[in-house]
Amino acid sequence: MKIIKAFMLFFVSALPVAQATAQYSWNNLPTAKLPVFKKDTFNIKAYGAIADGTTLNTKSINNAIADCSKKGGGIVLIPEGLWLTGPLVLKSNVNLHVKSAAILQFSSDFNQYALVVGTYEGRRSARNQSPLSGENLENVAITGRGIIDGNGDVWRMVGKDRLTENQWKKKVASGGLVSADGKTWYPSEKTKKAQEEKLNGVFENGKTLKDYENIKDYLRPNLVVLTNCKKVLLEGVTFQNSPAWNLHPLECEDLTIKNVLVKNPEYAQNGDGVDVESCKNVLIEGCIFDVGDDGICIKSGKDEEGRKRGKPTENVVVRNSTVYKGHGGFVIGSEMSGGAKNIFVYNCSFIGTDKGLRFKTARGRGGMVEKIYCKDIFMKDIVDEAIYFDMYYFTKPPKPGEKVEVPVVSATTPQFQNFEISSIVCDGAKKGIFIRGLPEMAVKNIRISNVVLNTDKGVEIIEAAGIELTHLTLSNKNTEPVIYIENSTGIAIDGLKYSDVPALLFNIYGERSKEISIRHTDTIKATQVTKFENGADGGAITITE
Repeated sequence: MKIIKAFMLFFVSALPVAQATAQYSWNNLPTAKLPVFKKDTFNIKAYGAIADGTTLNTKSINNAIADCSKKGGGIVLIPEGLWLTGPLVLKSNVNLHVKSAAILQFSSDFNQYALVVGTYEGRRSARNQSPLSGENLENVAITGRGIIDGNGDVWRMVGKDRLTENQWKKKVASGGLVSADGKTWYPSEKTKKAQEEKLNGVFENGKTLKDYENIKDYLRPNLVVLTNCKKVLLEGVTFQNSPAWNLHPLECEDLTIKNVLVKNPEYAQNGDGVDVESCKNVLIEGCIFDVGDDGICIKSGKDEEGRKRGKPTENVVVRNSTVYKGHGGFVIGSEMSGGAKNIFVYNCSFIGTDKGLRFKTARGRGGMVEKIYCKDIFMKDIVDEAIYFDMYYFTKPPKPGEKVEVPVVSATTPQFQNFEISSIVCDGAKKGIFIRGLPEMAVKNIRISNVVLNTDKGVEIIEAAGIELTHLTLSNKNTEPVIYIENSTGIAIDGLKYSDVPALLFNIYGERSKEISIRHTDTIKATQVTKFENGADGGAITITE
């Protein structure tokens, strides 16, 4: 035995450091290395930039960035003023510093943005060049207390129903086109053509960038795209009004996003706050997001392209941040085909988002999402679900009891497993907890504890396995049932508290529902404790004190 122990100690000590310390926990959180810069400062004024809001400063600012990098790096200073510019390309060892009272305003002229090969929603695609981009860099930052504005309103089509009457009149007067039914404004004929003919920029075999010129204006760029960069810092700046996603780090390592404000109009389609895609060692801290789509989102590529890339987003800490309007507060998916793991989210608040904690995928994605830890999350006025798992994103789930052909599990089958969610408070939502897996792949091993939910409906669990709900307090207005379980197994509920006098406590549905355990729960005040439907029976559930 001593020989075996000695061998094991030797084996662990001989492992590379990254492998030996890969088991993260709340006591051993992932870290991200910060970039380091020389103190040399390159003021864009010295390169001919003029802050009058009308002079195009693209060449001056890019020259300052290139010169700074060439001379060993330092700070490229955007001083106070309104600086109009076209696309800027970052370089290694450069800290682009936007001072307080400085506005870096990107041009509304589509001709300033070349068609380039990029990615969109996890797939190789033709896009307009991003206002701010960088590729294969090391030691790069965007810092300061100023504002970076992507001029996204000129790119986005918008429905009349999303604007006030005065906003709509102003939008129509600005130019562009209105649809035949008068309900949608388009910035250009190219945008209208792409939308009405359902065209997109995803590359098809044999096509080149020239083939997408007829829909160029529709291919809205993300505001900031950093690809395959190491030691990246975004700090203090306000990023706003992005044409599509706001911040998009792709395949980056050692990424820190700290104390930034990210803003988009509520009607900004695809107006995500930050999409961290296939990145490693990430810290998001002290940030505020108020956007038109998902707030803080984890991705890793879509379908076959994402699986071939094979780079999960991993070793992530999100803390002390707030999300206001948005489709989700903290989100994983739906483009998660490369997987996600070792993600820690804590001390965050979500106010007015459509969903709170949102985990979404669909058949065809593949990818493993696991080792996800969330605690101390506080939510107010959530539109739909507070805690949400769904493997039918943008697809149609079967109706209860509907007989469907179940696919064979393969590389295209997504997986959600091994989540720990604790210390959650939500005041206001349509539903407290919603978990829906696939018949061929359940959502598995989810532990939710110490949760207080004041919502319209309580809990729905469908096609799941190994779900633990401990010390769950539900104050739901719609009390029939408090908890619905469909074709799920290994469901353990301990210490459930519920308000009022529910007509039905547990509705158990489906012949594959079994091994449901209820402990330390007062069932006496419910009008009806259990109801069994569609093949479920009394043997599926055990209730003990």
